[in-house]
Amino acid sequence: MARTIPADRFQKLVEAATRTFISRGYRQTQMAHVAEALGVAKGTVYGYVESKAALFDAAIRFADGHVPLPDAAELPLKTPAPGATVRLLEERIAEEAGGLALLEAVQVAECGDLGAELREVLVDLYRRAHRNRFAIKLADRCSSEYPDLADVWFGRGRWAQHELLIQYMRARIEAGSMRWVPTVPIAARAVLETIAFWAVHRHWDPSPQAIDEATLEDAVVDLLVHSLIPER
Repeated sequence: MARTIPADRFQKLVEAATRTFISRGYRQTQMAHVAEALGVAKGTVYGYVESKAALFDAAIRFADGHVPLPDAAELPLKTPAPGATVRLLEERIAEEAGGLALLEAVQVAECGDLGAELREVLVDLYRRAHRNRFAIKLADRCSSEYPDLADVWFGRGRWAQHELLIQYMRARIEAGSMRWVPTVPIAARAVLETIAFWAVHRHWDPSPQAIDEATLEDAVVDLLVHSLIPER
């Protein structure tokens, strides 16, 4: 059996794997790259995961910290069954989508206070993106090399959310509460891409700014809310 690193290094392994998959993509990432990033021999990594597929599954599963790390008795993690990692991502998307404030807003014909409703919708989108930022970045980076992952991430995640926001904006514009925009799909994507950059992608900015998270969230949401409310 391969020599293993101490149990408390599993989290560091997940972090190193996540950084490497995001930097290199799925196809170009090798176990040796992750071992180098962690500062250990390649054989050490095999004491924790059986294969690159198992390592990628671990990054999707554990990087955001939503589930407990595996016990030592479960290591090395086995290679997931075909489609298991994609199903894992699909389940996470479904869980997040089911509780969206945006989904609730779409189901309401009218709102009394667009500013308050819109702020709730955008804060919810921002926070969900931020707390799933590692899985989102992994899916974005690796989908081009992982077709089944792309089908789930783009079809049931990114573009499904975009379509839902389009429905919401059109309904509020038709009701006269939201400001008219020339092209709703473009405006909806601009909203989502703004959230995605600040909640997710800025964490991989090669020249980041040190900004308090609460201050940043409030500034981004405030900007978007005021861009969609009609001038009085």
